[in-house]
Amino acid sequence: MKISNKILLLCILILVSFSLKAQIYNPVSWTFSQKALPNNETELTFIATIEPGWHMYSQFLPEGGPVVTKFSYTKNADVQIMGKVTEPKPVEEFDKSFNMKLKYFFSKAVFTQRVKVNAAKTTLKGTIEFMSCNDSQCTPPQEQDFEFSIKGVAGAVAVTPVTSSAAKTQTSAPVAEPVEASMQTKPNSDSSSAGKATIQAAPTKSIDTNADDNENKSLWGWFFVAFGAGLLALMTPCVFPMIPMTVAFFMNDAKSKAKARMEGVTYGLSIIFIYTVIGTIVAITLGANFANFLSTHWIPNVFFFLIFLFFAASFFGMFEITLPNWMINKADQKADKGGFLGAFFMAFTLVLISFSCTGPIVGYILVASAGGKVIMPVIGMFGFSLAFALPFTLFALFPSWLTNLPKSGGWLNSVKVVLGFLELAFALKFLSIADQTYHWHILDREVYLAIWIVIFLLMGFYLLGKLKFAHDSEVKHVSVPRLLLAIITFSFVVYMIPGMFGAPLKALSGYMPPESSLDFDLTRLIAENQGSGGAASDNKELCETPKFADFLSLPHNLKGYFDYDQALRCSKQQNKPLFIDFTGHGCVNCREMEANVWSNPEVLKRLRNDYIVVALYVDDRKDLPQSDWVTSTYDGKVKNTIGKKFADFQITRFKVNSQPYYVLLDNKGELLNKPKAYDLNVDNFIKFLDDGVAAFKKNKE
Repeated sequence: MKISNKILLLCILILVSFSLKAQIYNPVSWTFSQKALPNNETELTFIATIEPGWHMYSQFLPEGGPVVTKFSYTKNADVQIMGKVTEPKPVEEFDKSFNMKLKYFFSKAVFTQRVKVNAAKTTLKGTIEFMSCNDSQCTPPQEQDFEFSIKGVAGAVAVTPVTSSAAKTQTSAPVAEPVEASMQTKPNSDSSSAGKATIQAAPTKSIDTNADDNENKSLWGWFFVAFGAGLLALMTPCVFPMIPMTVAFFMNDAKSKAKARMEGVTYGLSIIFIYTVIGTIVAITLGANFANFLSTHWIPNVFFFLIFLFFAASFFGMFEITLPNWMINKADQKADKGGFLGAFFMAFTLVLISFSCTGPIVGYILVASAGGKVIMPVIGMFGFSLAFALPFTLFALFPSWLTNLPKSGGWLNSVKVVLGFLELAFALKFLSIADQTYHWHILDREVYLAIWIVIFLLMGFYLLGKLKFAHDSEVKHVSVPRLLLAIITFSFVVYMIPGMFGAPLKALSGYMPPESSLDFDLTRLIAENQGSGGAASDNKELCETPKFADFLSLPHNLKGYFDYDQALRCSKQQNKPLFIDFTGHGCVNCREMEANVWSNPEVLKRLRNDYIVVALYVDDRKDLPQSDWVTSTYDGKVKNTIGKKFADFQITRFKVNSQPYYVLLDNKGELLNKPKAYDLNVDNFIKFLDDGVAAFKKNKE
């Protein structure tokens, strides 16, 4: 298969993966007809056409099962409903998930209803509520509107088909009441009945629930972060010496300058292609569910913590990491053939040889991008590889620049050691995520800060030549660049010290454990001692004791809830709108929003006075009591932890699985305005909150 064909196939796979993730299922479509009967009666017919592999439930199911098919009619004095809706004989089987016998229909189901008309002509309107499932997932409960124009005289009446709008119903049709079965409780195996978890149904208003355009800005920001990482990788001793060696290979006397330059460009593009393919494979094969596991479960986070410690030890000179010689030799043999294919294998050889220095940087980019977004790993690897390939391509095009390139020397090992200190610091982030998610309390904020302060103190002393490792050259004098880096490092240490006593450290908010984990918070103690003037006293009284408050907390001494149902009840009781914060222990951007936006006095005032605040942690691993378990309509699986339950709630209701994600609802659970994602602009966030209050007041009027 040619390389061009492989690229085409890869593009098709990417497009397919996007389409699969964006698909909205509508397996049931409806058509309607009517037939006149004697004595001013009419038979109404409702025909459900069901896609292969799917089934729709009967009208008659036991309590505690899935949503039944239900027919509702708008009140009309001219129409008399004759009996109940009749249905064909359903399939009846025992369902292990619900621990009961269920009745459902495949392929097609025809329902009929007899009515008597007491006028010459009238219109009967109504709604069908139904739910459909296949072997692996269910759709949320849907509603289908219908309308019949009926004549009240005997004789034949023309068939009146009504076009189905199931697709529209699924996302924006009116829903009058909360639908409990959007997430059904798993029945208790020791009891014949169990309570239901009343997660609210789909929004009643047709408001776009997608995150705003700030996501595009975050992608650009992520690209530049990855680009900077690529530039940093160039300064490692595995890569930097290869720049003049590689360019000299392309510019040897046996080749024309034009051919050498073309091969050099091919070499650079091949580097970009190889790294971007890695990001694409991660995006396609792993997906959002694995990304959530990778980001929050203790096993991968502890594993990454140990891996980063391993690389840090290598960078400090404890041992050398190398790939098997056969792998490098094989790629090198292919490169010796020359030509454009040889340039590609030269690029592949570079990637393999530089692995010991670039591996941890590439790994960090892939792990950091694992937040459920398909495009993030691709953007990250493209930005990294673009910076990484740039000097090789430019020096191949302009070989005279090589004379100005600094010579390799002891400074390269210094770069490697500095990277070792950074690896050590970043390793703690992975352990911290597991610590917060599972509530181990071994890396609370002051412990985390203490370790970082020591790491960067040692790094500062190293830059000044006061600390040496095995492969370091003797530092006879401190150069100006090293002195400037030492000043920056010690300044960073001084900046972190007040954080031990409660300073917010906004610049590090995304990498630190939350302030609530700090044992001695001087700022909180001062606020509490100020009585009515303190921030803590500004909080409204809550309606009931919040669930999970013994191990979860809100930032800035806010009072609120960590369970949706509790918050909605309080919203109704206090007649205030609901502020939902979809967040996570491992969410860097969530911490940045809390430190840089929520901390603003105007934002805090609105959150305290105008809203009932609820933080829904989508990655918390705390087990729920069995009465709170829910069965997802998205993937059909039982959600038995706090994180799984509310992550599924976010996906099924708002079709979004990224955090932070902020939603404003009225006390009926209806959307007030368009939800908001990551945005560090305080004015935008204040407007978002004010618009929600204005919409809430308008709805009440």
